[in-house]
Amino acid sequence: MKTVTEWFDEYSDSHQNKTNKLIHWVCVPAILFSIIGILAHFSALLTALILVLILVFYSRLDLVLSVAMTALLIIMAWLIWILPVGVGFYIGLFVLAWIGQFYGHKVEGKKPSFLKDLQFLLIGPLWCMDAYLGKVLPKWKTRQKHAF
Repeated sequence: MKTVTEWFDEYSDSHQNKTNKLIHWVCVPAILFSIIGILAHFSALLTALILVLILVFYSRLDLVLSVAMTALLIIMAWLIWILPVGVGFYIGLFVLAWIGQFYGHKVEGKKPSFLKDLQFLLIGPLWCMDAYLGKVLPKWKTRQKHAF
């Protein structure tokens, strides 16, 4: 199994452009939020099971990042629970965020990493969290070569 640093190094190869990074900073969490919203609309139990499996994957890579992602996922799930919006909102957000992602990769001039390996769909949110922690925690040493 690859280490978190190996995942981030490979992911970072197609995320060098400052505009693409900024777009990812917004769109990756939006996609994650929208997917949770879509799934939760159909089955809270299935959504919870999928989130637990994702967190197991993250905990095998880095315990601190997995705790941070747990907090983020709890906040997202809570927002989905209290927001008075239907599944159409989450589908719209999902589509708009993916348009943003593909535009960012057009600016970058490189294909999205998930086209090489679908596991990168899980790495993207973790990569964003690592960069975020590098911004807000003075002692956090990001595992990325080229953080935001």
